Amino acid sequence: MPIRSGFVSIVGRPNAGKSTLVNALLGQKLAIVTHKPQTTRNRIQAVLEVPLKKKTTRQPGHPAAQIILVDTPGIHKPSTELDRRMMQEVHDALESRDAVIFMVDVTHRLPQEGEIVTGKAKLSLDEHNFTLGLVKKLDCPVILALNKIDELQRDQLLPQIAYWQKQHDFAAVIPISAKKKDGLERLIEAIIAVLPLGERYFPKNQITDQPERFLVAELIREKVLLYTGEEVPYAAAVVVERFEEPVKKGAATRIAAAIYCERAGQKAILIGKGGAMLKQIGTAARKEMEYLLGGKVFLELFVKVQSEWRSSRGFIDDLDWRKQLEDLAIKQSNEE
Repeated sequence: MPIRSGFVSIVGRPNAGKSTLVNALLGQKLAIVTHKPQTTRNRIQAVLEVPLKKKTTRQPGHPAAQIILVDTPGIHKPSTELDRRMMQEVHDALESRDAVIFMVDVTHRLPQEGEIVTGKAKLSLDEHNFTLGLVKKLDCPVILALNKIDELQRDQLLPQIAYWQKQHDFAAVIPISAKKKDGLERLIEAIIAVLPLGERYFPKNQITDQPERFLVAELIREKVLLYTGEEVPYAAAVVVERFEEPVKKGAATRIAAAIYCERAGQKAILIGKGGAMLKQIGTAARKEMEYLLGGKVFLELFVKVQSEWRSSRGFIDDLDWRKQLEDLAIKQSNEE
């Protein structure tokens, strides 16, 4: 039986709440979330199954749907090779989509006509205009999700709606709070309304196309972001060097991962006094891995210095989980 199905890319400035929205819609954690901007570095596909909602006298109802949500890095002007790769992830997500959710943080101050700004305010305005410029070029339905309404007074929301409605012909404008899960049903209905009739792209019980190796690496990087200061997180990358599934029931999955940074000083921070920081990162990550994998995990972490890796195209290529899977398949083929 045909259903509504399609790919819906979620775009917006850093820290707009895109990953929080993905997790809220799924009802479980898939994308890592922190208070730091540019936490997401790769596009992540999440599969949301929506059952048929029958029409009633009070509710219009909607058909069953499979929505493939594509979480993307925050839109920003790139300054390093890593930034350029992140923006390429955004452009790739926008090339193959049926609709787009444009997420806006309503706590951001709206630009004033004719206003002259400098410093951080100018950088914010440039980022605002750069993001809006990308959205205006889209030739598909764009749903505007005004996020973080729980942090605004009701009378402050109306100017936000009025401003954004003048910027683009949005398919729908939906105020939401991804954190509080407010307005999500209306958002789902708006998405389904613009999706084409089709078939499922993924089996019903599959929630993502991401391999477990990538999800594990992201959990480690999330803890680095949460537990270390302003400098270290953006200079940190995680590579899973070994992932051995349990050979018998009840045995542990054995994982070895390297946390890369750019300087010896950053390495010292990541390790901490007597290894305390690395232990804290590892313990927190391991607990979430055990929930994710449904069993015991033995985790080994190492910290390595790769000078200026964010400007190295070769190193950044190697971080791509798709390339890692290709290299792993080649290695296994050669060993057979």
